Amino acid sequence: MLLAPGVYRIPTLGDYINSFAFLDDDGQVTLVDCGLSRAPARIVAALAGIGRHPSDVTRIILTHAHADHAGGAKQIVDQAAAEGVDVHAEDADDIRSGTIPPVAASTMGRLVARGPMSHFEPVAVSRELTDGEELEVGRGLRILHTPGHTPGHISLIHQTTGVLITGDVIFHMGWRDRMRWPVSAVCTNATLNRQSAHVLAETEYDIAAFTHGPEIRERAREQVRDFVRRKSA
Repeated sequence: MLLAPGVYRIPTLGDYINSFAFLDDDGQVTLVDCGLSRAPARIVAALAGIGRHPSDVTRIILTHAHADHAGGAKQIVDQAAAEGVDVHAEDADDIRSGTIPPVAASTMGRLVARGPMSHFEPVAVSRELTDGEELEVGRGLRILHTPGHTPGHISLIHQTTGVLITGDVIFHMGWRDRMRWPVSAVCTNATLNRQSAHVLAETEYDIAAFTHGPEIRERAREQVRDFVRRKSA
């Protein structure tokens, strides 16, 4: 799914789980998120669709340390030019160990912490990211630390094309594709996650791309701001 020049959404489980690819002028690819453990085949096929190969992937960024985003990372790293993944410092140890960060202290949270989604294949970390850092990806990809879903959760804003990748701060799926919060049970701190959403509401962008759900192309920032304002009232 072409979002903007050189920016692609890769559905790895319908629109329910998305990865993203940034294609630079020199053919290098930056991949954002790697889906579940069975997602790499879809990612490789998507890369082939834009004339690229996993060996062209020189950078892999993970928005956070959950199995539906990091589950396929080790498989992709094994095929890519990147030697590891880039992730925020506060999620880096979880990526290295293949375990999710702490989740809500609730009955459902305890089930998640003991279930099959509580772990994934460990993967090496190439770089620990920080808030406000700008990566040389497609002439500028800025890191926004948006904690709460996990301690090191990040969103990304592509300066050149105005594409925002929200990560799991906000979902855009379900009935009538309405925006909604992630399930509290899988958040480290759901209240902090909602506070982080204000960062997205105040950031300038033209397209809001979600790791869960289809993108919003029309009045994207206004729609996100309206959602955050309404849910914070």
